[in-house]
Amino acid sequence: MDVLFKKLLEAPGVSGHECRMAEIMLEELRKSCDEAQTDSFGNVIARKGEGKVKVMLAAHMDEIGLMVKYITKEGFLHFIKLGGIDDRILPSQRVVVKSRKGDFPGIIGTKPPHLQKDEERKKTLKYEDMFIDIGCRDKAEAEKKVEIGDAVIFEPVSGVLNGDLCYGKAADNRVGCYVLLKVMEKIKASGASVYAVATAQEEVGLKGARTSSFRIDPDYAIAIDTSVAGDTPGIGEKESSLKLGEGVSITIIEASGRGLIVSEKMKRILIDTAEKNKIKYQLDVIDGGMTDGAIIYMNRQGVCTGVLSVPTRYVHSPSGVFDLRDVNAAVELAAKAVTELSGNSV
Repeated sequence: MDVLFKKLLEAPGVSGHECRMAEIMLEELRKSCDEAQTDSFGNVIARKGEGKVKVMLAAHMDEIGLMVKYITKEGFLHFIKLGGIDDRILPSQRVVVKSRKGDFPGIIGTKPPHLQKDEERKKTLKYEDMFIDIGCRDKAEAEKKVEIGDAVIFEPVSGVLNGDLCYGKAADNRVGCYVLLKVMEKIKASGASVYAVATAQEEVGLKGARTSSFRIDPDYAIAIDTSVAGDTPGIGEKESSLKLGEGVSITIIEASGRGLIVSEKMKRILIDTAEKNKIKYQLDVIDGGMTDGAIIYMNRQGVCTGVLSVPTRYVHSPSGVFDLRDVNAAVELAAKAVTELSGNSV
């Protein structure tokens, strides 16, 4: 894992608070693109080339996280969730409160099992019954550090698990952001106007994809994201057949049709391009979950849109696990697909 990848994984950026991630993406995209800027919504939009055909590549910057809702008289923080988080992963997690007064570490606490009554142990633990402990003695001390509305991220971590398998906070979707940056470095500035968009607020409603695609009005689009790997205990192949190290995932349909339904034209372009260039790929039919592609393809009169994803274990947790070989396959296929789309008439 290189320095840039580590920086992306560990950068803060819960939905609506993507400023640091936007700074990184803007700096990197300016190195490879003809122009790059941040729009009024918080998306980073860059362009390379000035061809007639417009191709949009999108990867969302935001990560799941928390936000301070209330400070108790004892100095503990109650919170809400930003994005889809399983409450069961929260107890004892280390977090960082991103305050304008600084970064403050915290630990998510709950009532210990030793003090729970039998009926309490039988209940499903909910985030409303948890709190963040930042080590303050009372509300007055806590309020000197944090405020209502402060964003909270999981402790920034990343590293190599074994061989090509790596892990990191916010793998969804800093993996996609890394792929986006590498694709823009790789492609030539000819044949099309290629737009790289690092979108904001995907985890809370695919919002940045709506505003940026309306502005660009692309002819073709590819969303770059992560997808749920099924190669761990407890997951059957009929639930997810994606495996780490077996290649980039090409999505066919999202959320049983409530999300993106990939057109036959885009499906064939992505599959044929992968096979022609001997790029390892897997096919993914998703019955739950959506990407930015679900919003982009309904923009204006409709946009021919596909999704390329990197299979990832433990998505929407503090430590996603992915394979660098799949990341490289995603870069290769996205870059080759841009070349194919650049020569397509609309």
